Amino acid sequence: MTTTPPVVLTIAGSDCSAGAGIQADLKTFQHFHTHGLTAITCVVSETAEIVREVHPVPIEIVADQVALMMDSFPVAAVKTGMLYSAEIVRKVAEILQNFPNVPLVVDPVMIASTGASLLELDAILAYRELLLPMATVITPNLPEAEALLGLEIQGESALAPSAQALAAEFSTSVLLKGGHLPGPSCTDLLIHENIFHRYSSPRLEVAASHGTGCTLSAAIAACLANGQTLPEAVANSKSYLTATLASGYGLTNARGTIHALNQGTLDFSTI
Repeated sequence: MTTTPPVVLTIAGSDCSAGAGIQADLKTFQHFHTHGLTAITCVVSETAEIVREVHPVPIEIVADQVALMMDSFPVAAVKTGMLYSAEIVRKVAEILQNFPNVPLVVDPVMIASTGASLLELDAILAYRELLLPMATVITPNLPEAEALLGLEIQGESALAPSAQALAAEFSTSVLLKGGHLPGPSCTDLLIHENIFHRYSSPRLEVAASHGTGCTLSAAIAACLANGQTLPEAVANSKSYLTATLASGYGLTNARGTIHALNQGTLDFSTI
């Protein structure tokens, strides 16, 4: 007897190198035995080393993708990634407000691992006013949290008050990712229902890694769709991300080895 998988929608950009964005999300959804739907906001010409071009999809096409998927499928969770412009943020929020019972994971993608900007400046205000207050959980890294708070987060001791400030401002749960902090481990801090949950993993030295935030937020959405609590979803997603980084691989071109995909999100043993 065939079991119908839960359905998860990702609203994000397309990464042609398949390490981040929509492509990373779909691999992650499949790992957690969910059916992935997509609404593409931007087509990005990039690798782990460079973001060369960003081409936004026309707003009417973005809106139609999201509306059609939400109306046509029993969506059990939604995640947003690269939304790029205030116009896209506003339209996505407008549509999703009609589905208040569907868990929403917002990864406020602002800056690529290469340092390239992935968000127009006026979009931050749209995030703050419209999308973040709708979220079940938001998953900012330190630079994104600093942009939202307007202050610098200095050291691991600042994670808790920063996460608490974001949770209070946007009335949502917050997973503040501490991977940018120095040290032998990566610590993420979740505040959910006024309770802190700390998740630590060994720091893995992976060359030219990108897409970790996409993968983590996609995993959280998939776990929520599978009926897990938010703390459980974050724990399982963090473990998954650590495993994918540990099993990462490099690819070789004519000029030598490039580490274009460092997340081993495909289980080759099943192919």
